Amino acid sequence: MRSLNSPAAVDLKSLIRTAVPPGTTRVGSGHRSIIQCNVNSSTNNQATGISFGPGRARYEWQSACAILASKVESQQQDTQKSGADVVNGHATLDLVPVKDQSTSPATVPLKKPLSIADFSPAPLHGAQLRVAYQGVPGAYSEAAAGKAYPNCEAIPCDQFEVAFQAVELWLADRAVLPVENSLGGSIHRNYDLLLRHRLHIVGEVQLPVHHCLLALPGVRKEYLTRVISHPQALSQCEHTLTKLGLNVVREAVDDTAGAAEYIATNNLRDTAAIASARAAELYGMQILADGIQDDSGNVTRFVMLAREPIIPRTDRPFKTSIVFAHEKGTSVLFKVLSAFAFRNISLTKIESRPHRHRPIRLVDDANVGTAKHFEYMFYIDFDASMADVRAQNALAEVQEFTSFLRVLGSYPMDMTPWSPSSSAADD
Repeated sequence: MRSLNSPAAVDLKSLIRTAVPPGTTRVGSGHRSIIQCNVNSSTNNQATGISFGPGRARYEWQSACAILASKVESQQQDTQKSGADVVNGHATLDLVPVKDQSTSPATVPLKKPLSIADFSPAPLHGAQLRVAYQGVPGAYSEAAAGKAYPNCEAIPCDQFEVAFQAVELWLADRAVLPVENSLGGSIHRNYDLLLRHRLHIVGEVQLPVHHCLLALPGVRKEYLTRVISHPQALSQCEHTLTKLGLNVVREAVDDTAGAAEYIATNNLRDTAAIASARAAELYGMQILADGIQDDSGNVTRFVMLAREPIIPRTDRPFKTSIVFAHEKGTSVLFKVLSAFAFRNISLTKIESRPHRHRPIRLVDDANVGTAKHFEYMFYIDFDASMADVRAQNALAEVQEFTSFLRVLGSYPMDMTPWSPSSSAADD
């Protein structure tokens, strides 16, 4: 290679000062400048408007860019106190110019961008897994996430759909969301989201619900004028609140722990919340009444969601969840259920939801005229693994009677024992 000091050498400073070729991008100013070179062929030199003279080859241009990049990097090391970020042993460069904070003190600092570590696969067995849940710290969903994946990093989300999206966008490895409660029934929103998103059910966990009446320290029950909590929590404690002699207004909020956080943040001394004992500890609340649920057998079932399904097995109890839409005709649902009954497969749940894209079905009959019927999607849970030949044959038969069939997941059943929570109504 020619010496840079020779007359035929390329003057790097004049190259930058006189012209910037189309394949070259200059970002920022001063010592934060970054040059990106993209020369695809030797013929591109003519298109740039910069002549290298006779005998100049593409490698000389690439060499010049490499030398320039090294000089920029050396200037950055001399002017900065701390070195560049290092990822996997390689130095990284800032792609966005950072303004001098001394000249613009009102500049809002940029948020830390996602790094390679944010998108790397998490270790197995629940260690350091990022698990998304709906609510704020202290919510029952957070406790369910901890039960499903001990030692995980719980990530709170303000909505159910945000938890789905967090897993899809690799911001979380799993999501733990409620699907039904023993008193309040199914959480229909999450059933609709299961169909809308492409996540897979990889497990389930059942969590006993133990409600507490929380208020700020020093507040007495007779001073309360309202109680706030999630709508299901309010309905699950309706009779107990009446037995406690509370003449209060019930107001619904997004979640139980959020109600406690709201009272603590706004210093509301006339308001109580129905939430968990952990929420009282986190937000500095006192427990006025413990175990105020009307039924001691109050349990919420959560499902664990992941981007990829797990391999079904037959060495332990498995459950499979499906959703389908039936074809036009009579006795279709009976035929679907018979496919499981003939093979001695137990159904643990069947849920119908209106078909969003086809809500109404018209049936013309010469005798009675035109009838309108709702179209439904059916969700079914049954006790069998997809590795079981009986389940495979049953679904093959079901597919003959349905226009749409999807397996939401085949996963291990939650076999952990639980004891009913004590209720204040029993005192």
